[in-house]
Amino acid sequence: MRLLLKYFLRGLIVIAPVAVTVYVCWIVFQRVDSWLGLPIPGAGFVLTLLIITLVGALASNLVTRGLVSSLEGAMERLPFVRLLYTSTRDLLNAFVGEKRRFDKPVVVTLTPDGSVKMLGFVTTDALDRLGLPGHVAVYLPQSYAFAGNLLVVPVSRVLALPADSAETMAFIVSGGVTSEEMGEAGSGGLRPPAGSGRLWRPEGSGLRAEGPQPGGSAGRAEGPAAGNTPPPPDSLSG
Repeated sequence: MRLLLKYFLRGLIVIAPVAVTVYVCWIVFQRVDSWLGLPIPGAGFVLTLLIITLVGALASNLVTRGLVSSLEGAMERLPFVRLLYTSTRDLLNAFVGEKRRFDKPVVVTLTPDGSVKMLGFVTTDALDRLGLPGHVAVYLPQSYAFAGNLLVVPVSRVLALPADSAETMAFIVSGGVTSEEMGEAGSGGLRPPAGSGRLWRPEGSGLRAEGPQPGGSAGRAEGPAAGNTPPPPDSLSG
């Protein structure tokens, strides 16, 4: 009986992800296909993809780029429409646009002794305009949720993670269950290559990031924050 239950659970693990993926893809296909209301199944889906591709080609053309900019300017002048439009545009740009924001995985130290860390992504590496020189904005996604938290932390507490951004996102969202797919093969965890860790270096800030020292500890960032001890956790804001 236990052997049958084991086989059943193993089969469930194999079938359930495939079934969920196929179901979601089918729902998306049906929704997109119904937008144009064409009687031929699949024609609306294909035509929608062609229209989106054509709009992207026109938006990249020098002749029509001014028209697109004018349209964006008009959308940004409307109070409620501006919030909805800019939020949607920035979200899409963060993932698939030319200015991707979730491509800089880092480890943030939350305690002075370095015993508690969190994985996230640097979304803004210069906060001088907010009166916070030497700080960066780090987005911390939540596991099994389309949500997260934004932390503003000193650059001395941010360590660049030498890992693929997509794998890091999957590692965080899955609650760490994909750890065996990251790092070295067979390591069973998130283990970056030796000697590749470095402190985050904000662009244009003048901070210099040093790699691990011979003793095994990471170097410190020199610049405006050099010589200062990390502030206590109470000073972290987000």
